[in-house]
Amino acid sequence: MSAFSLAVRDSTTMLRRNLLHARRYPSLTLNLLLTPVMLLLLFVYIFGNTMGAGLADGGSGRSAYIAYIVPGILLMTIGSTVIGAAVSVATDMSEGIIARFRTMAIHRGSVLIGHVVGSVMQSVASVVLVGAVAVAIGFRSTDATVLEWLAAFGLLTLFALALTWIAVGMGMASPNAEAASNSAMPLILLPLVSSAFTPIDAMPGWFRPIAEYQPFTPAIETLRGLLLGTEIGNNGWLAVAWCLVLAALGYRWSTASFRRDPK
Repeated sequence: MSAFSLAVRDSTTMLRRNLLHARRYPSLTLNLLLTPVMLLLLFVYIFGNTMGAGLADGGSGRSAYIAYIVPGILLMTIGSTVIGAAVSVATDMSEGIIARFRTMAIHRGSVLIGHVVGSVMQSVASVVLVGAVAVAIGFRSTDATVLEWLAAFGLLTLFALALTWIAVGMGMASPNAEAASNSAMPLILLPLVSSAFTPIDAMPGWFRPIAEYQPFTPAIETLRGLLLGTEIGNNGWLAVAWCLVLAALGYRWSTASFRRDPK
């Protein structure tokens, strides 16, 4: 077999291993998925009328606010789900299975590829589930074309890939699963200080740069524009650039940590 065929075979085996772990221990995925669902229901049904009345586009009420908030919740779902990848990698590192894999005649990169591909698949599935909840409580995207839907799906997948590589790097650098979970918490907290829940123009002037110059805001604005037909501007290019930069940094961090000989 060629080196490429061996890499594909071993990566597929590692992917199957991670998916089996996720199926046998679903509590972690369900707990991480619960956060965006609860925030969606909370903001729509408790704060929806008040927050919707403050939107600058003339919308009002709960129906306008659910259309505004869902793109941010979908990206928050990805940030929440990939924490499972950090925990899973840290668990493998602390339990010694990674050391065992180092001694086996397998493609070394297949271990990380299995974690990454498995996490991206779980993220996409989580986005679909949260999106179904959003549709059930009134979200509609009637103005989006098929091309815009495909672009939105591509952005979500690319964003999941970028955050997963960052999460894998965090897992590799953490001494245990608990530390990995804590170190990955910014992936949930960053959407809270973005344009996910309120327009940036409504924020205090000193706080706006924090919300504007971070990866979640351009991705949220791009996804919102694709699903709702609003202006995207430069946010699309910024979102893709953030994804590529984060994916590259996470990949270098993860592979460098994995190749480093254990102490």
